[in-house]
Amino acid sequence: MSRKSRALPPSPFRRFNSSPEVIRLVVMMYVRFPLSLRNVEDLLFERGIDICHETVRQWWGRFGPIFAADIRRQRVNRMRGFRHWRWHLDEMYVKLNGEMVHLWRAVDHEGEILESFVTRTRDKAAALTFMKETLKRHGSPEAIRTDGLRSYHAAMKDLGNEEKQEVARWANNRVENSHLPFRRRERAMLRFRQMKTLQKFASVHANVHNHFNLERNLVDRKTYKQRRSAAEAEWQSVMG
Repeated sequence: MSRKSRALPPSPFRRFNSSPEVIRLVVMMYVRFPLSLRNVEDLLFERGIDICHETVRQWWGRFGPIFAADIRRQRVNRMRGFRHWRWHLDEMYVKLNGEMVHLWRAVDHEGEILESFVTRTRDKAAALTFMKETLKRHGSPEAIRTDGLRSYHAAMKDLGNEEKQEVARWANNRVENSHLPFRRRERAMLRFRQMKTLQKFASVHANVHNHFNLERNLVDRKTYKQRRSAAEAEWQSVMG
């Protein structure tokens, strides 16, 4: 008897008139570059693609998390079990309807953003929740570098990772520099209005930025072009 073929999961692009290539392009342009919804609409119109800016909003909200999850899953599979993995943890202020909230971020030694987590407080409970989620998804690193915030030390003590914490001057520049692309994107979006939207966009932006972060200042032009072509090809295969 022949084995029954396993049913494939339904395509996320079903019931959409536009092609997957156009949807990927729209999401990439809006999330990767500091463009507004109407900027993306105008740039696409010059390419012969006529869509409304509200369609751009709908597509990034629907497909952005799907693409980001696929990129993150590939990254986790590559790095899980890596012996000399080092993390940098930091938090930044983000204005939300006039209120300051905290965006916690974990970055590894290669500059890849591992996790983004939004909270209203910066206490031990928030640090503990953030670190539990990061450790659960990515495994345990060799060392964790932080600033002098006491919440990190208290959270690591509860988790039993106290000996892995490293606190030193300028040791956390890696994660502090990683805030800059998000700050540029935040200004283009004229701030955020909801915690849910901020959390979603921070996570999607981090993974798309990781995918296209080719460190062009560290390699020659030929190597950069090869990496860029590979990144574009992988992006076109996301959720293919």
